[in-house]
Amino acid sequence: MDLVIMAAGMGSRFGGLKQIEAMGPNGEFLIDYSIYDAIKYGFDRVVFIIKKENFEIFKSTIGKRVEDKIEVVYVFQEANNIPENIDFTREKPWGTAHAIYCCKDVVKNNFAIINADDFYGADAYYKASLFLKNNQDFKTFGMIGYKVMNTLTENGAVKRGICQEKDGYLTSLIESNVLMNNGVIEASPLDGSPAFTVSKDTLVSMNMFLFTPYIFEILDNDIKDFFEDKTNLDKKEFLIPDVVFNNIKKDNVKVKVLDTDGKWYGVTYKEDKDNVCKKIKELVDTGVYPEKLW
Repeated sequence: MDLVIMAAGMGSRFGGLKQIEAMGPNGEFLIDYSIYDAIKYGFDRVVFIIKKENFEIFKSTIGKRVEDKIEVVYVFQEANNIPENIDFTREKPWGTAHAIYCCKDVVKNNFAIINADDFYGADAYYKASLFLKNNQDFKTFGMIGYKVMNTLTENGAVKRGICQEKDGYLTSLIESNVLMNNGVIEASPLDGSPAFTVSKDTLVSMNMFLFTPYIFEILDNDIKDFFEDKTNLDKKEFLIPDVVFNNIKKDNVKVKVLDTDGKWYGVTYKEDKDNVCKKIKELVDTGVYPEKLW
């Protein structure tokens, strides 16, 4: 099984390359903990999606640490990796769905995707592993769902995919800015739809999706549709939650929701870092992770 790690984003709100920011007691990155948990539950290859200019810094840090523990592959997300008949250039990568599209010649088996700068917790990898090993339906994907209360930061709004499900399968995924104010959690959809409140147990997506190779057939079709609409091509993004939800609506796929009580940690804002380091230390002190991972 492959763990595909999306690490091409520069983390603009945090103000730097946050994927390689030390968080653990021995300089570990959040990616280190993701890979540690993935190996524990049977993943045997990690695919880093990065910008070409960041190759050396990834290879000399996280790559060097894990390359004798798990097979490591690097894929470059480059803005010119688009269908041949598309005549449009820009410097900024095209988004998370484009990142996965860039893996189409490398990934051939069932796989999980994660954000490089998020901590998902061991339970997520356990459930992902079970699903990927046992899923026999090419057109059924999976998604790890988190209780929204377990994914918030005190330092500002965060982007989350608000989920609705029926009989254990995803029916709606609304990408939103989510903020808790005076105990009330409000979601403001990114498409400009009216804001709405959600309960603390509402499930959200943290971009941990579980795919079969059928996703590449979908992306081949959908990326053409994305470029056919030339509105805002200099800024808009081809995003994996949009692709997933659009194909649910078309009855092309089903997405099994696998909920976890695990807590997400991440550094959306600079002010989040101290709290994340503290939480990682608590997990080390209580024996969830060894003090020295590798």
